[in-house]
Amino acid sequence: MHGRLLVAGMGFLAIYGAVALKATFATVLMPMEPEKRQIAPQVPEIPKSDPRGEMAGDFVLPSVKRATITDRNGQALALSLPVAQVYANPMELIDPEDATKKLKTVLPKLDEAETVRRLSLKKQFVYIARDISPVQEIAINNLGIPGIYFEAGERRHYPLGRTAAQIMGSVDIDDHGIAGVERFFDQRLNSDRTPLRLSLDVRVQAVAHDELAAAKDEFSAIGASAIVMDVRTGEILAMVSLPDYDANDFNHAPNDARFNRAVTGMYEPGSTFKLQTAAMGLQLGVVHIWDRFSTIPIRVGRFTIRDMKTDHFAPWLSLPGVLAYSSNPAAAHIALDVGAQRQQDWLRNMGFFNRVPVELPEAGRPLVPASKNWGISTVMTVGFGHGVAEPPLAIVRGTAATVNGGILLKPTLVARDQQDEAQTPEAKVRPVAYKPDETDNGDDIGAQTPVGTRVLSEKTSALLRKLLRLDVTLGSGKSAEVPGYYVGGKTGTAEKIGAHGGYLKHVNVSAFTSVFPMNNPHYAVYVMLDSPQGTAATHGWTTAAWNAAPTVKKIISRVGPILNQFPDTANKDAIEASLAIPMNPSVPAGYRALGPGNDPGDPRNQAHSPKTQH
Repeated sequence: MHGRLLVAGMGFLAIYGAVALKATFATVLMPMEPEKRQIAPQVPEIPKSDPRGEMAGDFVLPSVKRATITDRNGQALALSLPVAQVYANPMELIDPEDATKKLKTVLPKLDEAETVRRLSLKKQFVYIARDISPVQEIAINNLGIPGIYFEAGERRHYPLGRTAAQIMGSVDIDDHGIAGVERFFDQRLNSDRTPLRLSLDVRVQAVAHDELAAAKDEFSAIGASAIVMDVRTGEILAMVSLPDYDANDFNHAPNDARFNRAVTGMYEPGSTFKLQTAAMGLQLGVVHIWDRFSTIPIRVGRFTIRDMKTDHFAPWLSLPGVLAYSSNPAAAHIALDVGAQRQQDWLRNMGFFNRVPVELPEAGRPLVPASKNWGISTVMTVGFGHGVAEPPLAIVRGTAATVNGGILLKPTLVARDQQDEAQTPEAKVRPVAYKPDETDNGDDIGAQTPVGTRVLSEKTSALLRKLLRLDVTLGSGKSAEVPGYYVGGKTGTAEKIGAHGGYLKHVNVSAFTSVFPMNNPHYAVYVMLDSPQGTAATHGWTTAAWNAAPTVKKIISRVGPILNQFPDTANKDAIEASLAIPMNPSVPAGYRALGPGNDPGDPRNQAHSPKTQH
């Protein structure tokens, strides 16, 4: 018996010895790496070391799916951070109260009473916390609580806060875009992790925001907008709408702050539209720069078309004077010379009847009269920017076409080298257009021939550049002049329409649309102030010449060097001579100029003989 027991004991000793030896090899001497599927749900992936910062340029984290959005220089505007959702299977928990106390040490904001209640439910799945950091995930995992699990996720973050908030938009809880470029490029951002590079330049955006905010406060405006766009490529370098909000707090931002005034807001363009009236008159050959137009008030039904002040110009103005002094009746006469049908065709071809084709879902449709209602009064009022409502970006687009050689561009928020290659054949057409002169070094942003639809001849575009420059040197836009930048532009002030219809006296929308340098157009700068108030410095005036134009001046003087544009004062005389145009051009031999006694646009002559030929 003792022998048999000894043999059995030795057998068990051998078996246990073998198990112990195997365990020693498996856990100490030669441990096996656990399979990834066993630990992936519990332990987050360890970030790779990147001492040289080689990954910084791509902003691609290994555990996120949605692509980063950057400005044109690589500055991150939106990126996704790895987070985790903590959930539990209450059926696997031993002590809900003890588990809650342990979780509280890692999640200080955890509601203990509510968590205990949820962990005591007879369910197999309850959420405990959302969007916790990888550090918190590891800490909770180390608590060793059975029944606690993690679900990998990501959270969208906007590191620059308010910068371009309305452009960026936001995403929902499932990481799908719900506004702005996040919505427009939702599929691309979730399918291609390569960073989406926008045309925006955060440096230019910051300058435009600062100066616009200062103007809004100074003139107590209820809203404001500013745009900087490359007139050769259509790339938008800055787009500001005030008031704004922190993009990280989209869900709590008021509607007025989310409202993008640059593309959604519809405003009567006022006298900035006179540029289009002059452009269509010249391009169609209806008017010439030496023609003169009456500034005498026009009576239409119970309304009178007049200028705010007439003591600074004559009863008849030549075309340069019409733009420089911004006469409403004179612009109405030009529009009448063009006629209703051709006016509608022009505005339609310039894109003023449709949404601006930009990568923002919020882009609104302009408000224009129906063709059947486009009578003589509409022709005249639209001629000086009333009776239609357009978003600021449409005005900038139209301005660019008048100076870049006559090409209507498609504004874009995407850097040109990231444009989708699958463009329509029409978009790939590269018509002959305005060519930079030999002083252009060609190494700045987008120095390329404009791509788009020709709407003006180069000859007309060259003439319009001179007219816009005249508005700043001798006309209503003097306060926008920046020495050495040869700014050209057009002021615009429109009375606002009240909630119950009718125009509100002394409540204006003031705007200034400009381009610089006018001898070699590169950038358009636009500023709009909604309902500005007069100040002592403006002598109570609320027109664009007193508020919007000076704001454009400040923006140009600051963003010029950022955009590799520096003031050229050494060649001032030659440049000014190339842009010069007389306020009262002489009539060439063989022409009979429009003017007193030859005014086909006079409403009193509409029922009489056909228009006089030039």
